[in-house]
Amino acid sequence: MNRNGHDDVTDLPFRSSAGAPPGAEVLDFAGLLGRARGHGVDPFAPLRPTFHHLITVRTGTLRCSLDFTDHTLSEGDWLWARPGQILQFGADLAEARGTVVLFPSGFLGGTTVEAARVDQQTPRQPLVPRDEGRRQALRRVMDLLESEYRRLAELPLEVHIEVVRHLLAVLVLRLAHLHGAQDGDEVGSEAYRRFRQAVERDFTRSHRVEDYARQLGYSVRTLTRAARAATGSGAKRLIDDRVLLEAKRLLVHTDLSTAAVGERVGLPGATAFTRFFRQRAGETPAAFRTRARGGTLPQRRSALY
Repeated sequence: MNRNGHDDVTDLPFRSSAGAPPGAEVLDFAGLLGRARGHGVDPFAPLRPTFHHLITVRTGTLRCSLDFTDHTLSEGDWLWARPGQILQFGADLAEARGTVVLFPSGFLGGTTVEAARVDQQTPRQPLVPRDEGRRQALRRVMDLLESEYRRLAELPLEVHIEVVRHLLAVLVLRLAHLHGAQDGDEVGSEAYRRFRQAVERDFTRSHRVEDYARQLGYSVRTLTRAARAATGSGAKRLIDDRVLLEAKRLLVHTDLSTAAVGERVGLPGATAFTRFFRQRAGETPAAFRTRARGGTLPQRRSALY
């Protein structure tokens, strides 16, 4: 609980469960529920993990929210929640069947992290294979990963960890490039990746596409086309969406004043921030905060998950 008496969202560092090998965990949905409850964490509360969740549904339907956007996953769909994103599962986590892979970014090798863009948020969620061949390829890799993960006693521990690391690398590389052919030409995709990285780093300082274009050596038109090819929206929308997301996180999970939240996201002054927020969210910051806190926030619990 913070000094103003409001319970903030739980930040969850990665810690291996008792008896599990270090580095990554592969669990079915029932195992995920048991893991959370064993650490005193409400599995249905909004949480901010400091590690990755790769989630796929085998049977049934799973509803969940990622950074205030609701998603419904059906059989064969995937959701990739990155560290720092706000993740909340729906009640059907107890009814659907599926698999979750938990891992910190440092578990994978540097080449895989770069090639799979592991620490860059996926613009399209959920990840839905567009044909049966891709669906089956992902299923086979996951089946093998699950199988090898459970066969801990058959290999020396360090060898077992390497087997899991390599199979997970195959999985994240396939997921990262699942929509590669749909994201436009290679130059456009590279421009988008660099633009997104720059926005993530500098969105609290600059909200102008022109600033990013000058910094990255592209034209405004190139960044706009690259963003539209990847997300369906223009470059300015990408910047504004990132500012809005950070503002929502701060409004819901801190007790900062509206003016202070505006300062944090580069919109000094309550009037300017309120105008921006109302235009893009359709309500005032105060109204959003009241609605979002309407009984959905968890009590602060143990930071073990």
